[in-house]
Amino acid sequence: MIRKRTQARECALQILYQYEINPEPLPDLFERFWQQEEQTAATKEVRDFAEKLARGTCEHQAEIDKVISQYADNWELHRMAIIDRNIMRFATFELLFASDIPPKVTINEAVNLAKKFSQEESGKFVNGILDKINHTEKPRNPKTDAASRT
Repeated sequence: MIRKRTQARECALQILYQYEINPEPLPDLFERFWQQEEQTAATKEVRDFAEKLARGTCEHQAEIDKVISQYADNWELHRMAIIDRNIMRFATFELLFASDIPPKVTINEAVNLAKKFSQEESGKFVNGILDKINHTEKPRNPKTDAASRT
């Protein structure tokens, strides 16, 4: 059985893919996505986490894309496979803005998604870039940081 967060990440990937192909307001996209027959089994927990990832990724996309581009040696973001690009986007969102998720989990899940949904070499490609981001960039989650100081 697939774990809830893994299922949510798969859903987030599909949502972000649809958003990139045919941009529309996220609330409309979420509604249409969850109405699709194969998504009816998703629990509220899966839906909430998938929407959190998709929403956060879209809200911070300019910064996320800049960070990915910085570490993707000899690769332009628009030339990457759309699946790889969107996996790295939401994984970078997790690394930078979701400090409650261990980076090792984020990277492992992203690599597994790349292996499952993209090309054979995508896992290594995604792992290399996300590992550099994880070891170089500082988390940018002021709410969590402020809460931990109190």
